[in-house]
Amino acid sequence: MKLTGLGGRLYRGETSLNIIGGKRKWYSISLLFIILSGIALGTKGIELSIEFKGGSSFTVTTQSGTIAQAEEAVASAGYSGETRIQTIGEDKIRIQTGEIAQDLSNKIQDSLASKFSVTIESIDTQNVGPSWGEEISRKALQGLIAFLIIVMIYLALTFEPKMAIAAIVALIHDVFITVGIYALVGFEVSPSTVIGFLTILGYSLYDTVVVFDKVRENSRSITSTGKSTYSQATNLAVNQTLVRSINTSIIALLPVAAILFVGAGLLGAGTLKDLALALFIGLIAGTYSSIFIAAPILASLREREPAIKALNQRVAAKQ
Repeated sequence: MKLTGLGGRLYRGETSLNIIGGKRKWYSISLLFIILSGIALGTKGIELSIEFKGGSSFTVTTQSGTIAQAEEAVASAGYSGETRIQTIGEDKIRIQTGEIAQDLSNKIQDSLASKFSVTIESIDTQNVGPSWGEEISRKALQGLIAFLIIVMIYLALTFEPKMAIAAIVALIHDVFITVGIYALVGFEVSPSTVIGFLTILGYSLYDTVVVFDKVRENSRSITSTGKSTYSQATNLAVNQTLVRSINTSIIALLPVAAILFVGAGLLGAGTLKDLALALFIGLIAGTYSSIFIAAPILASLREREPAIKALNQRVAAKQ
């Protein structure tokens, strides 16, 4: 296919990709990723940060310290529970533990200060109780549910209920795959991750609304003219917005990729990787779902209506 002027030919209908007709293929691809995400969630689970599950965090600034030294320091303090130790940048080591008493927290601080030859005051210590973690988790879930409800109401009033259903299915598709990849790579789900989730839902919704607006324009008088089926009108709308959606997503992915691969990967800014990974995976999944999931689902829902069935019969008779 000649790429020069492809966007214009797709918009005019001179060239057409049969996206709606290939819905079984797109559903199969999504099903594969959903199954893999489910396996990852079932086997590895989600690693929640201490903001959600409660616990203690100790961040030591050291130029030559190692993770092995941190493990020895925590063990010598008498803590035998689950720990998560990671480097942050080139000069910090963060140790996370479960919920511990204040006296044990002090012992760990003393042990870390002795092991790394630093002062106790220089160790950044955070203690999060389980009730605070439960409150944060509840608010994050409430925010997500409220977002989905508002989206459904907006789409149902602005477009139609079936478009709202298709959009919500696409959004759930994006979140589940992103969470599954999070479980697979073992990244922590932190408050910044939740912010990333809500952000990618906004990007995904934007793409979906652009496609649905074009679908509505193409199908406004479709039953009276009888020139094409609803699926054909939807397929044309997807083709007309395809290049725009891809270009918008690529532009959005470039800075996110810089944060993830350069900021978190090369420069070691570990605090950025939670947000960057959620945005990177979510933008890709959101673009895919708005084109290959939401639009085909909408067409399938509308094709069941008696008026659309009658339209399809008239178009088939003419052709």
